[in-house]
Amino acid sequence: MKPVIQVTPYYPPHLGGVEVAAQTIAESLAATRPVEVLTSTAGAGDRPRLERRGQLTVRRLRSLELANTPVAPTLGWHLLRQRRDCIVHVHIAQALTPEIVWLTSRLRGRPFIAHFHLDVDPSGPAGRWLAAYKRLVLARVLRAAASVIVLSEDQASFVRDQYGVERITVVPNGVPAGFAPGVAEARPAAAPLRLLFVGRLSPQKNLPRLLEALSLMREPAELTIVGDGPELAGLTGLAARLGLGNLNFAGPQEHDRLGAWYRRADVFVLSSDKEGMPLAALEAMSFGLPVVATDVPGLRELCADAGLLVAPEPAALAAALDSLAADPAARQVLARQSMARASGAGWERSLEQIEDLYLGVGR
Repeated sequence: MKPVIQVTPYYPPHLGGVEVAAQTIAESLAATRPVEVLTSTAGAGDRPRLERRGQLTVRRLRSLELANTPVAPTLGWHLLRQRRDCIVHVHIAQALTPEIVWLTSRLRGRPFIAHFHLDVDPSGPAGRWLAAYKRLVLARVLRAAASVIVLSEDQASFVRDQYGVERITVVPNGVPAGFAPGVAEARPAAAPLRLLFVGRLSPQKNLPRLLEALSLMREPAELTIVGDGPELAGLTGLAARLGLGNLNFAGPQEHDRLGAWYRRADVFVLSSDKEGMPLAALEAMSFGLPVVATDVPGLRELCADAGLLVAPEPAALAAALDSLAADPAARQVLARQSMARASGAGWERSLEQIEDLYLGVGR
């Protein structure tokens, strides 16, 4: 079978849903064909720059981060030296990497597949250029792809309308194989409701909305935020201004340690402005956690039959959380619905769809 080159700005141990998805796809494909991952050294810690295990090679290229974007100067050279008949699959959640894939693919006369995870919002001083970049550059890259993978029908409509892309395939995320259904920890009935957020602290997650909702709650509750990102300083300042003594910033956690956080929680909560298909929510569902989420694209399709969807406002979030805090029976109903939803969301079918795409590109 033809070799696959997975190109992703970040890769585990860097934390995030895109990273876990890229790793799951790469490791699964390597069971049947050679797979090379080209990624950055950002967040790699003490991992070696070159790792080989069976047919899987992970190559971490020296890089620096500018405006929350990893820049690997040698990425283009590594792509140009790959076999012309290989299949290039680029994961899109930041700028620059997809453009390098596009340019090198044109030079080599080689098609590529674009995996669109999220339409990122502006952040930092360079954010003012993002709208022009999307309109003038990213749209052209996506239209040049042999196929654009999106995570949901909502996202397919968005990519079609926003970027003029026609060759679209919906391939949803799945619950990683290591996340078997868990069992919540026993606790006293009168204990505060334990809320959990897991994810990158980025603008589109809109965690200020969640902190304001926590300050409005009438029922006893405590919130744990697992993750890191550019919004951390602003969030800690807001928490101090709101006087939130029931808030714990747990920091980034290795993915294989997240199960302990899911087990001790009562409710998983997302206050996002938009999402692709958040893996953390699927993982929480596999542990039987009720989900309270904003009624926005990416969450609407995922949580409609497995959680409470509310208007993207602090008061609406607070009211929904208060209702679950006061009604353990309702939490149990939602818990069963969450676990049922997650049980049908494995990676097997998604990987079959990706293999079918590769066959089409390889002809």
